[in-house]
Amino acid sequence: MKLGLNMNNKIIVAIDGYSSCGKSTIAKALAKHAGYTYVDTGAMYRAVALYVQRLGLANPESGYTDLLAQLKNIHIDFIQTPEGQHVTLNGEDVEAYIRTLEIGNLASQISTIKEVRAFLVAQQQAMGEKKGIVMDGRDIGTVVFPDAELKLFLTASPEVRAERRFKELEAKGERPIWEEVLADVNDRDYRDTHRAESPLRQADDAVVVDNSYMTREEQMQHIIHLFRERCATV
Repeated sequence: MKLGLNMNNKIIVAIDGYSSCGKSTIAKALAKHAGYTYVDTGAMYRAVALYVQRLGLANPESGYTDLLAQLKNIHIDFIQTPEGQHVTLNGEDVEAYIRTLEIGNLASQISTIKEVRAFLVAQQQAMGEKKGIVMDGRDIGTVVFPDAELKLFLTASPEVRAERRFKELEAKGERPIWEEVLADVNDRDYRDTHRAESPLRQADDAVVVDNSYMTREEQMQHIIHLFRERCATV
């Protein structure tokens, strides 16, 4: 059911936070309720990582010069399927290939490259020109849309997030090792918060949502309340 808001009150919702905090899940749900467009920025970086993997361009020693030369050949979009929104890479639906732990780790490394971030940020900003979008990532409220009307910062303890990730991988038929998943969560947190380009940080005007012990329904109700309040004031 839509929220029934005045169409003239469309805003930009920027959702940032740590990995495995459910940013994509809540962003999709909020976009659906509001009748907004959802933009999964993490999927965009994962799509670039898949491109890098397929072409063997993961060469940090060279400064990723081969990748930078290929950026103009990377075209990322989103499509609606019976299973929900999927990301496409040069016209191919790659949703099934970008959600692995390996691609996630590579995407985290790729996201530290200044030129890659600039390439994708420009696309993301263009998507928000008409507002009415919900976008999640690591630097949406600080870099991509510093003037977003509603900024949310999602967090949870590393152990809770590792458990969520562990169950996701098991559901996909993988056989994860708990200690490795927890170590990966902590490693990604460090990379995200210490990278030179657009590190993960909470925007000064962001609303913090710690969902360590919140059900999905409780979190959704809380965020919809924040969304309604903000729309009423613009």
